[in-house]
Amino acid sequence: MTVQNADVAHIFEHIADILAIENANPFRIRAYRNAARTIFSFTKPVAELVSEHGDLTELPGIGKDLASKIEEIVKTGELKFLKRLEKEIPRGLSELVEIPGIGPKKAKYLYKKLNIGSLDDLVSAARQGKVSKLKGFTVQGEKKLLQNIDTFKHSDQAKRTLWIEAHDLALSLIEHLQKIPEIEQIEVAGSYRRKKTTVGDLDLLVSCSSPLKVMEQFKSYDQVQEVRAMGDTKASVVLKSNFQVDLRVVDKESFGAALLYFTGSKAHNIHLRKIALEQGYKINEYGIFKGKIKLAGSEEARIYKQLGLGYIEPELREDLGEIEAARRGKLPKLVEQKFIRGDLHAHTDASDGQNSLEDMAAEAKRLGLEYLAITEHSKRVSIAHGLDAKLLEKHIRKIDQFNKAQNGMTLLKGIEVDILVDGKLDLPDSILELLDVRVCSVHYNLNLSMEKMTERIIRAMDNRYFNILAHPTGRLINKRAPYAFDLEKIMIAARDRGCFLEINCQPDRLDLEGEHCKLAKEIGVKLAISTDAHSTNQLHNMELGVAQARRGWLENSDIINTMSLNALLRYLKR
Repeated sequence: MTVQNADVAHIFEHIADILAIENANPFRIRAYRNAARTIFSFTKPVAELVSEHGDLTELPGIGKDLASKIEEIVKTGELKFLKRLEKEIPRGLSELVEIPGIGPKKAKYLYKKLNIGSLDDLVSAARQGKVSKLKGFTVQGEKKLLQNIDTFKHSDQAKRTLWIEAHDLALSLIEHLQKIPEIEQIEVAGSYRRKKTTVGDLDLLVSCSSPLKVMEQFKSYDQVQEVRAMGDTKASVVLKSNFQVDLRVVDKESFGAALLYFTGSKAHNIHLRKIALEQGYKINEYGIFKGKIKLAGSEEARIYKQLGLGYIEPELREDLGEIEAARRGKLPKLVEQKFIRGDLHAHTDASDGQNSLEDMAAEAKRLGLEYLAITEHSKRVSIAHGLDAKLLEKHIRKIDQFNKAQNGMTLLKGIEVDILVDGKLDLPDSILELLDVRVCSVHYNLNLSMEKMTERIIRAMDNRYFNILAHPTGRLINKRAPYAFDLEKIMIAARDRGCFLEINCQPDRLDLEGEHCKLAKEIGVKLAISTDAHSTNQLHNMELGVAQARRGWLENSDIINTMSLNALLRYLKR
């Protein structure tokens, strides 16, 4: 049985939600959330660690009890403890916490006051105006709640999978299929290859001299729940996670054409076919043809060349000007991870991180980084043990001591300082001026009007110690929509004040989106690609942010953490 890290993480998050509804010990709830975060970001499959009899308690925040639960999930695919918990609350109550604006406390409150135990109950009560009469709710909030429920029920996004989860599945499937020695090529196409933030399904392409062997091997994958179609060269299955995977075996001579066709996007392919027709060609998943003569098909690059175009990277294939740029030889030289020299947003166990300052530095060095900014939360984020000025001053001294030891890695003195509702920063200038970098973010009062939220952020940027706007839109993929604000106006303000915006690499944030990155480039504001790591494992998420930057046409020169340390420090001074 192949259990993915995401499966274990989802179970622990579900447990934490139920415990929060039951008003359990906050430390116990936090233990499960931290464990979920640890497992989700762990770079090695925990199932593999279990099979090798590895010590799970060596992972941050994983004690003997949680380790035994992980083993049970890996070996059985379920957890008896969770089944017992689910019987203690109404079946639909835990689903309420998935709705933006309804956390565990409000879910419990709604159940206690109005006996709301499902989404249908909540919709009915809200339509009758009962919710707005409760303490903590308003008529406007009730209307917003109904909108959020409708979006949740009908949004395709809610049915899509985070890219990182699809990635884990893809690697597992590829490993399973590669047991067939006759396989020559195997690639994952579709939105996965274009590095979209979420993936609807997986499209696997295989070149193999024994297609029937591939079909049988594919069908034998232990996570297959339903075989929807099975032919000689095509198959479609649904996994136990309700995720669909389609497989096609194609000839080696047509592999490039098939990869181009099934990578998409649809709009990009339509544009290519139009160009082909204009030039007297026909293009499809088998190749590019002049009449009945096949001109190319084994490689994508040869097809683009036949059309008079430079090779277009998969991340750009959205028909947003990339074909015109390829025609003119003006495609950007996209940023690559190997040119990222540092990470400007990371947490340690001094706030809500899981590893020590020394461990984070060691892992960053191992990954080839030259510098790492330690940016603990500020005091406003009390749930994350945010630092006040006194504690931050102590933390600064600790970083200075580390740097004096010359460990081959420079730690930057930083903070993730909250932007308060009035636009002030959460800490006084007298302590902010002692830092190398200030990462500024909004964590509270997310429901302001567009005008007020925009004013709030720009007012914060007026502070000379504001450097980087973290996770700028505040969205959590599939969970929370971006807050309302004028992003273009924010970008212009940042450019004019010498501030920067962040591309946050957390898998459920990936904030900014690709089109936002492209807008930033057009406006002239530079960006930082930062992991927002809360553990050593999460430092590995840099590739996710790089993918967002590439989807936004960004080059090395657009990213401030491709700079040398000295150049960066000069750049951060306003």
